[in-house]
Amino acid sequence: MSHDPLLQPFTLGPVQLKNRIVSTAHEPAYTELGMPKDRYRLYHREKARGGVGLTMTAGSAIVSKDSPAAFGNVDLSTDEVIPWLSAIADDCHAEGAAVMIQLTHLGPRNSNFTADWLPLISSSRHREPTHRSFTKAMEDFDIERVVEDFAAATARVKAAGFDGLEFLHTGHLVDYFFASRFNEREDEYNGDLAARMRFSLQIIDAMRGASEGLALGVRMSVLEQIEDGITEEASIAVLKEYAAHGVDFLNLNVGSISSDKELAEAIPGMGTPSAPWLETCRRIREAIDIPVLHAARIADAPTARFAIEDDCVDLVGMTRAQLADPYLVKKIEEKREDDIRPCVGANMCLDSIYTSGAATCIHNPASGREADLPQEITRDVESGPKHVVIVGAGPAGLEAARVAAVRGHRVTLLEADSAVGGQVKIAARSQRRRDLIGIIDWREQQCRKHGVDIRVDTFAEADEILALSPDVVIVATGGVPDAGYPFREEGPSFDVWDVMDDNLRNKSRVLVFDDHGFYPALDAVEHLARNGQEVTYVSPERTIGVDVGSMNSPAYLQVFSEFGVTVHLGERLAAKPTINGKLITARLRNDYSGIETELETDAVVVDFGTTPNDDVYFDLKPHSSNHGEIDIDSWIHGRTQPDRESGAIPPSTAGAASAGTAEASAPFALYRIGDAVASRNVHAAVLEGLRVGMGL
Repeated sequence: MSHDPLLQPFTLGPVQLKNRIVSTAHEPAYTELGMPKDRYRLYHREKARGGVGLTMTAGSAIVSKDSPAAFGNVDLSTDEVIPWLSAIADDCHAEGAAVMIQLTHLGPRNSNFTADWLPLISSSRHREPTHRSFTKAMEDFDIERVVEDFAAATARVKAAGFDGLEFLHTGHLVDYFFASRFNEREDEYNGDLAARMRFSLQIIDAMRGASEGLALGVRMSVLEQIEDGITEEASIAVLKEYAAHGVDFLNLNVGSISSDKELAEAIPGMGTPSAPWLETCRRIREAIDIPVLHAARIADAPTARFAIEDDCVDLVGMTRAQLADPYLVKKIEEKREDDIRPCVGANMCLDSIYTSGAATCIHNPASGREADLPQEITRDVESGPKHVVIVGAGPAGLEAARVAAVRGHRVTLLEADSAVGGQVKIAARSQRRRDLIGIIDWREQQCRKHGVDIRVDTFAEADEILALSPDVVIVATGGVPDAGYPFREEGPSFDVWDVMDDNLRNKSRVLVFDDHGFYPALDAVEHLARNGQEVTYVSPERTIGVDVGSMNSPAYLQVFSEFGVTVHLGERLAAKPTINGKLITARLRNDYSGIETELETDAVVVDFGTTPNDDVYFDLKPHSSNHGEIDIDSWIHGRTQPDRESGAIPPSTAGAASAGTAEASAPFALYRIGDAVASRNVHAAVLEGLRVGMGL
């Protein structure tokens, strides 16, 4: 038996867990009309296969019709959900994992204008800032109905064969009764602490009555860190009362979620300290008699091990870490911790729910796509190993090389730079996003472990590539900054790479024009501002960094305020900047009024995304057997690409490669991936690296 504290069994109420690692409740938005169908099931099954002791579904499942499933939530307000939950329970139990679910009524944290368009309810009438919703103050019959809804939803969970459930206290309807800053009632549900937890105790009693044989927990913030927020002392008193009413465990949160800023602090991401609230956990755990579960930026096995070993928690939540690698526990068991794909804290898993409609990990493209793409790559080459030559060692090229090598192919990876990394290496120069380098470091380590021949300082042209006699060539050469019309080759302008390379340190005033709306321009602004330079940010969008989600934008907005960045929205550069000595004049035009203004600056930085660096692809295309074409259906589902008619194109149509080389070379398949195709993001790059690697 292992002596690793993470792998010790634990009894949680009536449930026996095989280890101390939990995937806590979260909502990946994989439902279909509120039902957790196959995509949802396979996602949790894979974590169960990966060895997790307890996987918790739904963050959070809704119990009432006036709490619509606006965020892809599981709908527990109907019996229709029971067979879908049963299938999840059966799959997880077959793999030895316990399975639970989180229940909630979202209250004000929702939209008035979705599903049945019912009025949102809360303890009092107010406006919720994040979703800008107005609420109705609950009447006595509303309270009775919601309590009954929690009981009915609990009964459905039990009927589905789940092992337990928890209800969400933090930031949802229950909290709007409990938190004095929200509760303006003049009845028995407001006043002292006992009055303000009357509603939550009614819910606990109803759930406990319907959950015989199940573990029952509460996910609650024990320290809100805001004015009039709950304190540790008050939380201890509340939790002792909750335990007396049958609560079996505490899922401990710190912070509040009433605004984007508060939510980002409650779920800390990259650029923040690891496991910031373990000492809070220790104090609470010592004061109460029920087990404590906690998850907040516990991203690696050593930190998780310390949390258990040092008596901070009983169970450790590694939720985002298991989005990055659902086989994390099995790799700990097998003493393969160096194989664990690291969580880099990018919080794309949360932001992408709102930008893309479902959770995605920035560098695990298989999460949420388990029906098509494998989480664990195995050696499975059936038709004999191929020689795969990959040009470009950014995230796309490294992922393609990793997958192809693990499957059993011989891989040669050519990189023009002196080190691997591509654009991620540049982005990681940001003080805030330095953890992104883990995306590269892990893939480089895995490539070397599986025998990839990595050749840096190698600017590969068509002749050199063909001389390697490849069976497959994958062009992953990324992109270069798009200077944008009318600035291309006309200047005077710089790009965001120049900023991150510190090429503008001698410029006192810098204008950053962002027509991309993503991280690079905001990283450039922060880099310049922290260098003490005066920065003006201009964008044609109506908001700053329009495609940067709410989990990451608060930190940038804080920088804009602290360093006095001047902001012009709805405006764009109307013409190329003009030079008068060392002074540059930029002309801006408002997209709505057409009014033009002039700004004087020392440098103009533009971000229009990237332009594909695709010359070598088009040089190779005439000589390839497939002319770069892919079968899209096979590509999407990670299947082997169908055979193409072999034979090179006649030399008369060749591009840069010589006719002699073209005639001498054997047919090869050609693919292009990542930003070498179009300017996108890291997730798109590694997704295509996985897809092409599986299709060989």
